[in-house]
Amino acid sequence: MARTKEFDPDEALGRALELFWERGYEATSMADLVDRLGVARASIYATFGGKHELYLKAFEHYLRTTDPSVAEAVSQPGPVLPQIRALVEAYAAESSRDRPRHGCFVVNTAVELAARDPEAARLVEASWTFLEASLTSALTRARAQGELPGDRDPRALARFLVVFLQGLRVLGRAPADDDRIRDATREALAVFG
Repeated sequence: MARTKEFDPDEALGRALELFWERGYEATSMADLVDRLGVARASIYATFGGKHELYLKAFEHYLRTTDPSVAEAVSQPGPVLPQIRALVEAYAAESSRDRPRHGCFVVNTAVELAARDPEAARLVEASWTFLEASLTSALTRARAQGELPGDRDPRALARFLVVFLQGLRVLGRAPADDDRIRDATREALAVFG
C-alpha cells in the first residue's frame, strides 16, 4: 500500500514560490528549500523533482494564479479604456511600492534564466503572449466601441503596453525613482487619450 504524503504539495509549492521570488533561482539552494518548506529533501525530489523542476512548477503556479486576473481586469463589460488605464496605474503603483523589492516573478525569470533555460523562456513567453492577447482583445473591443480611432492597431498598442508594463516591473525591482515611474506612466496613459 502506498504511503500518504505527510505534507500538502500545494502549500509546499506556494512556499517554494515565495522563496524563489525572494532570492531568485541561483541563490536558492536545496537546503534553503528544505528549511522553508519543512519537507525532507527526499520528499521534495519524489513530489516535485529537483530544484529546477520545482522552480518551473512554482512558476506555472504563479502563472495560473496571476495571468487570469490581468485578463479579467480588461475584459469587463462597458468602456475598455478606463480598464486599460486602471491596469497601467495598478502596475505603476505596485512597482513603486514593491518593498522589499521582489519584482515580478515573470520578469525576474526572464532576466535570470530565460536566455539559457528554454523551459523557463517558454513560460515567460507564454505569460507575455497571454498578456498581449488579453490586451489585444480588449483594445479591439475599444476600437469597435469607438474609444480608439479606426486607424489604431490594437495588437501594436497591446505590444507597447506589454513592453511598458514589464519595464515598470524591472524598475520596481531596482531602487527606482518613483518620479520616473509616475512620469512614464503619465506619458503611457496619454497614448490612450
